Amino acid sequence: MICTFFGHKDTPQNILPVLRTVIIDLIQNKNVDLFYVGNNGNFDFMVKNTLKILKSSYPHIKYTIVLAYMPNPKNNSADLDYSDTIYPEELENTPRKYAIVKRNQWMIKQSDYVITYVKYATGGAVKFKELAEKQKKIVLNLGALI
Repeated sequence: MICTFFGHKDTPQNILPVLRTVIIDLIQNKNVDLFYVGNNGNFDFMVKNTLKILKSSYPHIKYTIVLAYMPNPKNNSADLDYSDTIYPEELENTPRKYAIVKRNQWMIKQSDYVITYVKYATGGAVKFKELAEKQKKIVLNLGALI
């Protein structure tokens, strides 16, 4: 089973205990073993760090950072590690302006579960939460729990 994540870029740190509990429940009780995470904003950063920590207790899980853009070797240091990333093939010819939207649509399509942190009525997190619901994914909104 696969899970992906969408949340506001200014997500507060106080969601960490709930985020951890929800992810552990998915691993232990829903057989989720693959997690797709974006790399834009505080929510994605918190998810990635939580999964990195949980991997030591659940070595069978895998998490992958899904890139919206190909890394530019000119702008990156040689010591950056992209081993835990993927770049979906469908994005190759996508204009940069639409890359995050297309990446997020790809992530939803692949997933069985979607964890969100939605507190506001506008923004990308709301848009992709609603899209996941329309596609009949199981959506867990941490914003409703806090």
